[in-house]
Amino acid sequence: MFFIIGTVIVIGSVVGGYMGGGGHMDVLWQPFEFLIILGAAIGSYVIGAPKAVLQGTIKAMPLLLRGSRHSKASYIELLSLLYLIFKLAKTKGDLALESHVEKPDESPLFQRFPKFNADHHSRDFLCDYLRLLTLGTNNPHELETIIDEEIEAHHHEMHAISGAIVNMADGMPALGIVAAVLGVIHTMGSITEPPAVLGHLIGAALVGTFFGVLCCYGFVGPVGRFLESVYASETKYLQAIKAGIIGHMQGYAPQVSIEFSRKILPHEVRPSFQEVEETVTNLPPD
Repeated sequence: MFFIIGTVIVIGSVVGGYMGGGGHMDVLWQPFEFLIILGAAIGSYVIGAPKAVLQGTIKAMPLLLRGSRHSKASYIELLSLLYLIFKLAKTKGDLALESHVEKPDESPLFQRFPKFNADHHSRDFLCDYLRLLTLGTNNPHELETIIDEEIEAHHHEMHAISGAIVNMADGMPALGIVAAVLGVIHTMGSITEPPAVLGHLIGAALVGTFFGVLCCYGFVGPVGRFLESVYASETKYLQAIKAGIIGHMQGYAPQVSIEFSRKILPHEVRPSFQEVEETVTNLPPD
């Protein structure tokens, strides 16, 4: 939604200001200049990006409209699930989790939280480390190191996508100059034309520089930065899971373990202590 609103504001401000100053829209319409800049930018992106980044970029496009998946409600759901998991492990032992983590699709515990259960990456992340608990892992410091390494690897993979988009944006002003130079070369081939014709050709050439700078700072660069923020929220979600697991392994009560998870959340999505306490207290019995 904000992507659409922002795009409308950028286009409206640029075009409105140009036309308000007496500019002519027909001069700005230079499809071959656009082809040079956009085509070269996409081509350079394909050259410099590994296959995984190219595939990840395509998958990331819906995020521009959807944004981060993780709101306060999704964190309340996560904390509620962690509470029930840790409560079960405290009362019946970590081995009681085995049937749930081996077949989460069939687990009545996970089925109570459909949004989390549909997030296969986060669910698999949680189940993998709960499985280690059922296998006898009991050193929280060693497990924390492993979890941090996995989260860092995941962050690096996601950052490669947003970073590649930002790099493409950084190159677009230079590609705009390339298009402008080609326009000037074309103009020099028509040097004998009247001043009115030459003026139009020179204006068309300068559109390349304008379009490259506009794409960089008005669209592509902000897209890369926005994806960075979305991926950062994904990382924070995994860190919340980690904090709860480590708290549980250190022997804390379920309420304390999920409080560790809650406290590391960003302020804008962090539920209050009272909200979490009320939610877990009112969870229906198994």
